[in-house]
Amino acid sequence: EYNRQGMKRFGINVDKAFGVNVPVMRKLAKRIGRNHDLALKLWESSYHEARHVATMIADPKLTTKTLLNNWVKDFNSWDIVDGSCSNLIRKTDHAYEMIPKWAKSNKEFVRRTAFSLIAYLAVHDKKRNDEEFLQFFPLIKKYSTDERNFVKKAVNWSLRQIGKRSSFLREHAIKLAEEIKMIDSRSAKWIANDALRELTNPKTFIRNNLK
Repeated sequence: EYNRQGMKRFGINVDKAFGVNVPVMRKLAKRIGRNHDLALKLWESSYHEARHVATMIADPKLTTKTLLNNWVKDFNSWDIVDGSCSNLIRKTDHAYEMIPKWAKSNKEFVRRTAFSLIAYLAVHDKKRNDEEFLQFFPLIKKYSTDERNFVKKAVNWSLRQIGKRSSFLREHAIKLAEEIKMIDSRSAKWIANDALRELTNPKTFIRNNLK
């Protein structure tokens, strides 16, 4: 119960949560290993931690677009969004294809999924050409006006992570942030100012080995 209350303070939906922390879930998932059938059953249980473990043990190669769309519709908390993107969605063959579709959704956590996924791909997809991340700039600019907390934070996160990927993308991300800053929207201005604060900080270059 102590953990549940802590989760609640961080904006996590605990309606069907036991209060099990992430390290415990990861240890359990490691012991189970890949088990796609079990992942499907765990997800259907609708329990918060069961769904986290489901994303950890599901097989990315067996994860279809239909399954992703069904699971994304069930998202009801920012942590299950981010955990799913990190543990599973970014590793599937459908990740890039789903982003524009999910961004268009009016549902807060579905739209957050699109931008959380961009952020994780920018960090982890080392084989992708930097130029390909420019395709997400129109989406970032368009949805920078979404005032909902969990969306605007993810939009900001995606812009910062792209900018920290390389010196090439940093230059383009700063330019985009300056454009977003001119939009008449509190959310857009917050996103732009926060991104510029990090992307123009010399310490950011050192941490990310950017020249």
